[in-house]
This record gives sequence, C-alpha cells and structure tokens, in this order.
Amino acid sequence: MEPQTGDCDDRLGRCEHAGIANLGWPRMDTWRKLSALVEERLKAASSGERGVFAAGVAERLMSWHEALPEDEQAPFTVSLRPLLNSVWEGVLGDSTAFSAVKRGVGEYMLSEYCHNDGQDGPDDADESAAAAALYAAHAYLFGCQEFAAWTSSRAVEAIEQHLECLADQEEDELPVDTDEALASELQRQLRDLDLIARYSKDLRHACLGLPIDTSIRLRVELRAPLSNRE
Repeated sequence: MEPQTGDCDDRLGRCEHAGIANLGWPRMDTWRKLSALVEERLKAASSGERGVFAAGVAERLMSWHEALPEDEQAPFTVSLRPLLNSVWEGVLGDSTAFSAVKRGVGEYMLSEYCHNDGQDGPDDADESAAAAALYAAHAYLFGCQEFAAWTSSRAVEAIEQHLECLADQEEDELPVDTDEALASELQRQLRDLDLIARYSKDLRHACLGLPIDTSIRLRVELRAPLSNRE
C-alpha cells in the first residue's frame, strides 16, 4: 500500500503516548491484540454502529489528507469528500443519503480506478484516506463487519507508512515508537466504539431514517468528537 503524496505529513505523527504498559501485555504485541479487540467489538456491534465507526475513521484520514499542502493532495482522494459527507448523513439517520452514496460508489466502480490490473493500473484508490472513504461507503450500504474492519486497518497502515517515511528521512532514531503509535490509534478506535455504543438504540435503525432533531443531535454528539484528529 503506497502513499500517494511525495512528502510525509507531520500531522500523522501526532500520536498519543497512552499508558499501554498498564494493559499487562508485551509491548511488541499490544497493537495486534488491540486490533483483535477492535475486530471483536465490530462483530458484536449493529450495522448502524459499524457505519458510524467507519465514517469516523475515514473522516480523520480524509482531514489529515486535506491538511496537506494543495500540491501534495491526491485529486482522486479529494474528489471523495462529497461521498464521505453523504456517508455521514446516511449513518446519522438521513435515509435520502442512500442514493448519493450508492451513486458515488457506482461511479467509482465504473471508473478506471476500480480494476484488476495490479500494479499496471492506477493506484489512486489505494491511498489510505481514499480507501477508507470507499470502505466507509460500503459499510453504510451493506452493513458488513469486514468493511468497517478494513477502514480500521487503513488508519493503522497510514501511521505505519508515515513512520516508515520518516525513518527514511531521519538519521537519528525516531522519537515515536512504531508499536506504541499503532497501539495509540487502536486505543482511540476502541474509545470511539465506546462512545458510539452509548447511542446504540438510535443507531440500530438509522439506515431506515431518524427524526430530523435526532439526526441533528447525533451530528453534534457523534460526528464532531469522532472527527477530532487529537
């Protein structure tokens, strides 16, 4: 999975250094065990909860990408912003967003970016934020656990790629430990799932539509905190 921009984005290096030693696991294995926990939680969650989770992870990756200098942004990735916005509307209870998300996914499927040509085809859709946005759209449309889990994995891969890029540029040892950075991202995802679970009753049938006042409340109480990159 190759990043699509020429330089590293320092914003991806802003990882929390949480007290993961308190978990009682060997540090090298912590992020893998956290990843398994995220997957278990996603399996147990409703399709509505999974859709909101995927949208939140994709939003953070997209906002990181949009914060890059304009000449470092991938045009295909940026073009998916309207699709991600429609995903948000849909997962938070606007049933009319289904058509917009379906159309956006369909346009991707019919484009040159959806192919089976391997390295001979364009890799624009393999940029982390782009892939996460597309996975989030599929999670909303189909409710499958796999799409939400793949969105989670793209955030982990984005941090790995960033740190590898920094390692290539730095002569001294990196100040951020890779395993700790990956664990921090997954801990963030688990906290997001905790928050989302508080709204399970509202989200269980969100795909069928929610009252407007409920959707507005969820935008404030869910979209805002889940979109926060800190």
